[in-house]
Amino acid sequence: MALNYIWVAFFIIAFVIALFKLIFLGDTEIFATLVEGMFSSSKSSVMDIALPLVGAMAFWLGIMNIGEKAGAINFLSRIVGPFFNRLFPEVPKDHPAVGQMMMNFSANLLGLDNAATPLGLKAMGSLQELNKDKDTASNAQIMFLVLHTSGLQLLPVTIIAQRAILNAQDPTDVFIPCIIATYVATVAGMLLVAVKQRINLFDRVILSWLGGLTLFITGVIWYFTAYLTKAQISEVSKIVSNLLIFAIPVVFIIGALVKKVNIFEAFVDGAKAGFETSVKIIPYLVGMLVAISLFRNSGALGYINDGVRYAVAAMNLDTRFVDAMPVAYLKPLSGSGSKAMMIETMKTYGVDSFPGRLGCVFNGSADTTFYIVALYFGSVGIKKSRYAIPAGLVADLAGVIAAIFVAYLFFG
Repeated sequence: MALNYIWVAFFIIAFVIALFKLIFLGDTEIFATLVEGMFSSSKSSVMDIALPLVGAMAFWLGIMNIGEKAGAINFLSRIVGPFFNRLFPEVPKDHPAVGQMMMNFSANLLGLDNAATPLGLKAMGSLQELNKDKDTASNAQIMFLVLHTSGLQLLPVTIIAQRAILNAQDPTDVFIPCIIATYVATVAGMLLVAVKQRINLFDRVILSWLGGLTLFITGVIWYFTAYLTKAQISEVSKIVSNLLIFAIPVVFIIGALVKKVNIFEAFVDGAKAGFETSVKIIPYLVGMLVAISLFRNSGALGYINDGVRYAVAAMNLDTRFVDAMPVAYLKPLSGSGSKAMMIETMKTYGVDSFPGRLGCVFNGSADTTFYIVALYFGSVGIKKSRYAIPAGLVADLAGVIAAIFVAYLFFG
């Protein structure tokens, strides 16, 4: 229901703001802008997002099917099973969904966007098979989605690359702040959903895994900063990402050869499912992205930022962070919009300015909540998202707050 209310709210808010601008500000072009954006976003949601996704979905779900036949998914399920059994008590032990979710989280962790989405949709489909009420998101689906929208990522390669393109003095100086902010967002989202679902967070297994993950992230940060130069950090990140994204299908195929699986037939069967899923999500994407376009083009984000600036100034606090806030506003709504705003912030205030750096940290602190909800729940026909969106937005907010504090800590 939350998705329904938010979708309606975007349309109404855009209309009211546009009407205000027309009557009181004399902006005769505002409705033309909204209509143009409405048609443009409905076209781009199909041509630029849904259709290109067909190829990635077909390939990666084909590879996933090979991995399942080879036993790789069950192998992953056994490794992470004890931890996931606590976080996802509705999912049976050694169920394929456990391994699929682990594959998705691993791809996200390494910034492998093209692989992460198909793997995540496959995991959502498996969770839907366990869902007794097909129209309503289950507890397991909500936990999975909120963890996904928090956007935990170890290698913000695209952000570092964009800073290098704009000739930043040190393109990798946002590396550690991005990791800290996205980790805070992930933990906040997980804790919120766990409390809501009455999951015992003091369980020894959960504490051990969280402690281990924290140590791992700390170790990665320490290694990158202690032993690698600034140029090497970016290069190693790119090499590791590309190596792993190519290694996944190779390992699955080798495993299938050992198990004497009909590899190409397994690939084709999985690819067919990927095509069907891609077609199914188109209406959900069109509806959500058009609503987001109207909200953005109406100028609502500008009014929100003006209000935040006024409130911060009234409390006699530093307002520098407000200049980067449009990136944070757009991140839950649109990944491309957030990236464009990040670039615009760096160009406007300077790539090495405080707002320029903070905009990068905002962009790396979370994922696109509304887009992911529409994409993932739409792929399995879920209409009632329950508290998935509020929980995802709370995780986003935690990431934003952490990003602000970390930016002041690192960049003054």
